[in-house]
Amino acid sequence: MRLRVSFSAIAVAAIFSGFVGGTDLHAQTAETPAQEEGVVNAEETPAAVVPSDAPYMKSLNRLASILGSMHFLRTLCGDPQAAVWREKMRELIEAQAPNDADRRHLVASFNSGYRAFESTYRSCTPAARVAVNRYQGEGATLAREIGARYGN
Repeated sequence: MRLRVSFSAIAVAAIFSGFVGGTDLHAQTAETPAQEEGVVNAEETPAAVVPSDAPYMKSLNRLASILGSMHFLRTLCGDPQAAVWREKMRELIEAQAPNDADRRHLVASFNSGYRAFESTYRSCTPAARVAVNRYQGEGATLAREIGARYGN
């Protein structure tokens, strides 16, 4: 089974790569964003069907979780381009056009990644900046691997 890679993993890898080492988070702070601004709306999806069990879905779900975490952490740390992570998640879902069950899993993974850090961090701390750097590296690697392994 092949993954639709018109945008998906390749573009996400480029986004991650563009942010790795390119943004200085020192001394940046922001208020915790409202949950409505952070999470992707799962209510837009009709009733679920059976998940596809495609071999790349586990990797895509992890990537979605990383995107959610990055969206929260970059917003928390005052990155003016923090919304790019949520937008790229929307573009990933749109490009993949998954069935309803797979879409719900992707949305749930994004929201879980967002909420995992939302429940822990109230301000941009050194640990939050370390998490951003680690997730950027993991996300870039994962996105490249998905594109190389499952891409058209």
